[in-house]
Amino acid sequence: MNTTTSLTSTLEMSSWPKAVLAGIAATAVETLMMYKGATMMIGQPMDIALELSNMMGVSWTLGMIMHVLLGIFIFPLAYAAVTRQWLPGPNIVRGILWGLVLWVVAMFVMSPMMGKGLFMGGMPQGVAALLAHVVYGAILGAIAGNGATHA
Repeated sequence: MNTTTSLTSTLEMSSWPKAVLAGIAATAVETLMMYKGATMMIGQPMDIALELSNMMGVSWTLGMIMHVLLGIFIFPLAYAAVTRQWLPGPNIVRGILWGLVLWVVAMFVMSPMMGKGLFMGGMPQGVAALLAHVVYGAILGAIAGNGATHA
């Protein structure tokens, strides 16, 4: 079996629209939490578009486009392809686990790459990001389900 066939069978063709729809909802809520909720939690917004744009040397707008593309397409489609085989529990738990995976990557890989060190420069920022990623995952899991055509 070649890689394309394997991925196609893992990500059933009827599951990707639901995953993208879930990504739209989850990204909208997560982005609102990062720009508005973080301000209430830590006194300043977590401007992910600015951080991505600085890391890539592009404009804020392109940083936001990258954030939206990742949140709506890349992460939900990866979730739909992976969750059915590897993540345990009900759909919402699978989504939260996926959000935790994304948070770990963000805090221990992306944050240092952005020059912020671990946890986006401090524990309050890390906790705010954790909350946003858990909510993102919960929404993703609740809407996208388990990636299968039958739940």
